[in-house]
Amino acid sequence: MSTNKSVFEYANTHVQALKGYTPGFQPKEDGWIKLNTNESPYPPSPTVNAALTRAISDSLRLYPDPLSLELRREVAKLHGLGEVNVFIGNGSDDVLNLLVRAFTDSDRRASFTMPSYSLYPVLCAIQNTSTDILPFERDMALPFDTIQASEARILFLTSPNAPTGVAFTNDELARVLELFDGIVVIDEAYADFAETNAVELLARYENAVVTRTFSKSYALAGIRLGYALANSEVIDILDRVKDSYNVNRLTQAAGLAAIQDRNYLQAIVKKIKYTRDFYAQEFESMGWFVYPSQANFLFVEPKNAAGESGPGIAESLFEFLKENKILVRYFPGHALTASFLRISVGDDDQMLSVSETIKQWLNKE
Repeated sequence: MSTNKSVFEYANTHVQALKGYTPGFQPKEDGWIKLNTNESPYPPSPTVNAALTRAISDSLRLYPDPLSLELRREVAKLHGLGEVNVFIGNGSDDVLNLLVRAFTDSDRRASFTMPSYSLYPVLCAIQNTSTDILPFERDMALPFDTIQASEARILFLTSPNAPTGVAFTNDELARVLELFDGIVVIDEAYADFAETNAVELLARYENAVVTRTFSKSYALAGIRLGYALANSEVIDILDRVKDSYNVNRLTQAAGLAAIQDRNYLQAIVKKIKYTRDFYAQEFESMGWFVYPSQANFLFVEPKNAAGESGPGIAESLFEFLKENKILVRYFPGHALTASFLRISVGDDDQMLSVSETIKQWLNKE
């Protein structure tokens, strides 16, 4: 290759400027308490292992079902919908990516609330899509005026919100669907931990899309499986832009086994919600502000021994926990989140370790 250019320069200009999504820190050695990526502290249903064993021994030499039809039917049955209303993706991140691909370009803007899931702006940047950022205030009330004023063609809205855990009512979401002239994606990654969900709105609003993941409540973050529920025309669009075999055989088998074991799911969700609510009360009893969470994490504003809060306090606790091999998430890049830490709900032993380490930090401060 006879050129003075760097190979990097052959990439699209907007890709050269792209800052990729940064997941929570992934430790390589044992001994860490990992509460920074909202994974389940409990294993998936035992039926998943059996399903994976069967899938491995049967037919890995063959391509998977390109439409994941058996899983589509099971998801449709779960939500009282038709299989034409279900799309299966390689994680809900894949579904979000395909929605950006299908409904935006350099002339069709996307919008999302802020703070929110930090993958949205990255997906838009990859597509070279302009964005409307709709800011929340500290009370996390939906910004209806800016939603209505947006000229974007698609809106991404997490409910329950990440990173705060605040959920929005269906009346509030219905108002968004009426005000916004475009596709409204209600990202329900944490819906199984919430009091309500938005699935019922699909029957009333053709512009509604609900996305779900198997990573959180089903404890299957490692297999990458998610889905969308929507009008059949939206599902048809997603089928047109997806990879031919976007969900592998093992993932389809694991997801099918997990979704059919409802008793196990409900037991795990109940346990996580109990732990979440217990520690929310504990943090509040210390004088900390805690957003009312309907997810599998808590978003807390820590105070030091002198009763002070702020970005420096949050960072101090974050670093102290990390020094003690406890990982939580800190979001210093936004004024609304810089004084907070997000703590995924762990099992009883993990949460006790968090509580005791916080007490050590308070005594140290």
